[in-house]
Amino acid sequence: VTKVVLDEEAGRVEVVVPDEQLSLAIGRRGQNVRLASQLTRWDIDILTEAEESERRQEEFRRRSGLFVEALDVDDMIAGLLVTEGFNTVEELAFTPVDEVAAIEGFDDSVAEELIRRAETFLTRRDTELNDKRIELGVTEEVAAFETFTPAMLVALGEKGVKTLDDLGDLASDELLEIVGAENMDEDTANAVIMAARAHWFEDDATDAAKAEAAPAEEAGHD
Repeated sequence: VTKVVLDEEAGRVEVVVPDEQLSLAIGRRGQNVRLASQLTRWDIDILTEAEESERRQEEFRRRSGLFVEALDVDDMIAGLLVTEGFNTVEELAFTPVDEVAAIEGFDDSVAEELIRRAETFLTRRDTELNDKRIELGVTEEVAAFETFTPAMLVALGEKGVKTLDDLGDLASDELLEIVGAENMDEDTANAVIMAARAHWFEDDATDAAKAEAAPAEEAGHD
């Protein structure tokens, strides 16, 4: 084994081995991987060094492309941002100017301009997503949940989840499938669903109170 990468939230581990060691690591009919997974209770993926390198390069290209498009910068600047560990435009937008300026080849003016472009991109993107959310009919009550990003609200609308009742009818795994398990954990999903259902119990309490008041009113008339 040359490298191990843990994803604790997903309960998954990636194991990188030399190309010639792949079959040995997997074992006959995958028995080594199955046994290791049973013992550790983690899902295990085994990659060769060549596969891991190819995937890393593809991820680098994807992230660089994101910055090129969002910030209107060249490949070199985008590559520097990725190399320094920036994965999203959001991360750049909320990073202090001095930290961005500390990147080799950058200065305060470059850092300020990059952060300004990141903020402009996010504002434009969120405005477009909010317009899409309204077009899809997702109510303001659902949009009021701070847990949901504009992109999540659009995803909900595209799946027909538009009202508090729609949201309350979901199971936690259904909500996670819509918004992405990487964006929300199960406890948060359950809390959101229960909050969406809260008005059901309030309505039931109101109906019960009216039912109790009705006989008293009738007796008063008698």
